[in-house]
Amino acid sequence: MANMAKSLYNKEETLSLRHKHIGPSCRLFFPDEPIKIVRGEGQYMYDENGRRYLDCITNVVHVGHGHPVVAKAAFQQLQVLNTNARFLHDNIVQYATRLSSTLPEKLCIFYFVNSGSEANDLALRLARHYTQHEDVIVLEEAYHGHLSSLIDISPYKFKHLGGQKEWVHVAPLPDTYRGRYREDHEDPAQAYAEELKRVISEAHSKGRKIAAFFVESLPSVAGQIILPPGYLQRARQLIHEAGGLIVADEVHTGFGRIGKHFWAFQLQGKDFVPDIVTMGKPMGNGHPISCVVTTKEIAEAFTSTGVEYFNTFGGNPVSCAIGLAVLDVIEQEGLRENATKVGKYLTELFTELKKKHPIIGDIRGFGLFLGVDLIKDNDKRTPATEEADNLIKRLKREGIILSKDGPGGNVLKFKPPMCFSMDDAKFVVEKIDAILTGWNKN
Repeated sequence: MANMAKSLYNKEETLSLRHKHIGPSCRLFFPDEPIKIVRGEGQYMYDENGRRYLDCITNVVHVGHGHPVVAKAAFQQLQVLNTNARFLHDNIVQYATRLSSTLPEKLCIFYFVNSGSEANDLALRLARHYTQHEDVIVLEEAYHGHLSSLIDISPYKFKHLGGQKEWVHVAPLPDTYRGRYREDHEDPAQAYAEELKRVISEAHSKGRKIAAFFVESLPSVAGQIILPPGYLQRARQLIHEAGGLIVADEVHTGFGRIGKHFWAFQLQGKDFVPDIVTMGKPMGNGHPISCVVTTKEIAEAFTSTGVEYFNTFGGNPVSCAIGLAVLDVIEQEGLRENATKVGKYLTELFTELKKKHPIIGDIRGFGLFLGVDLIKDNDKRTPATEEADNLIKRLKREGIILSKDGPGGNVLKFKPPMCFSMDDAKFVVEKIDAILTGWNKN
C-alpha cells in the first residue's frame, strides 16, 4: 500500500476552516459526521486515520482512484506542454478520433469543455442556433447542471427556486415502477410518448416553438430510471416533427458504465441516434474535462453566426492526454466487461435479498448503474425515505459509502468506480442484509 497522504490540518481544524471559508450551500456527505478523505486507490478511499471505505458512488473516478496510467499521462504531458486549443496539437484530434469510433457515424464534430454543465449549456446554444427556436422540453425530476441556463431546465432544482420559465415544458418521467404507466402496461413507451406529444401540443397552442428535448439517457437523480425500450425513438420523431433536436445527456452514464454499450442511449437500439450528445463526469477520471458532440449540419449552423467559440481550457493537451489514458484503461482492463459481470451479480444478489426483505421494492439498472428502490408497502410503493437515510448512515459505519436519490429520497444508487469487484458486491449486500435483519428483529 502506498504511504498515507499527510494532512496539513487535523479533522477538526479542516472542518472549522471549511465552515469559515467555504459556502454553506456546498454541502458535505454525512454532515453530522463528515469523513475526511486523504487518499484513494481503485474503488477504495482512506481517511486521515487510514480507515478504508468502499466507494459505491464516485462515478467521476471512472477507472479507479489514483489510477497510475492516468496519473502518468497527466504528469508526462504537463511536463512538456499545456496550452489552449488555438494551437495545433495532436492530442485533441487523436482524442476526438478515438471518441468518434464509439459513436454513430453522423456524430463526428466535437467541442471540448470542462464540465457537464458547460457541455449542456453549449448544447442548448447549438440547438437554439440550429432551430432558431427557444423552448426546451425536459422530463420530471431532470437535472442537467448548475449554470443558470441549466437550473432553468432542471425541475430537480427549479422547483425549489424561482419556478418554471415559460419557455420550459416538463413531460412525465417514463418511470415504469412509480410513474403513470407501469410495468403492467401493454406499451409504456408509446403511452409516455403520447404524454410528450401532449406537452408539445400545449406548447404550440401558446405560440411556443421547441428547440430541444433534453433527456438523460438513464435519468439519474430521478431515481436511476430505465427508459422503456422504444421511447426515445418515438420521442425523436415527435421532436423532429416539432422542429426541435434531441440532446442525450450522458454525463452520468457514458464511457461504458452500463457495460453492454459504450453509451446508454444505445440501449434504445441502433436506429436511435441523438442530434447532440453531452458527456462529462467520467471522461477525465476526476480531471475536469467534458464534451459536446454533434453533426456537421448543426455545427455549421453554429459557425454561420460568425461568432467564434473559444474555451480557454477546453481540449487542452493535458486534459486530452488524460482522456486518452482513460479510454486506454477502459479497453486494456476490460472495464465494460467487468461492469456487465459485476452489475449482473449485484442485481442477482439484491433480487435474492428482496425475497427476504420486503422493504426492497425494485432493483433496476444496467452494468454499474443500479438503483434499489426501498418501499414501506407493496400496494402503494410508499418511499421508505427515513429507512434509506438510516441505512446509508449505518453502512458508513461499516466502511461503505453509498448514497440515495429519487423524488422520495429512497433509491439507493450504485455508480462505483468501474473496477468494483464481485467481492465488493457481495460485501455490500451482506452488510445490507445484516442491517435489515437487525431491524426486523427489533
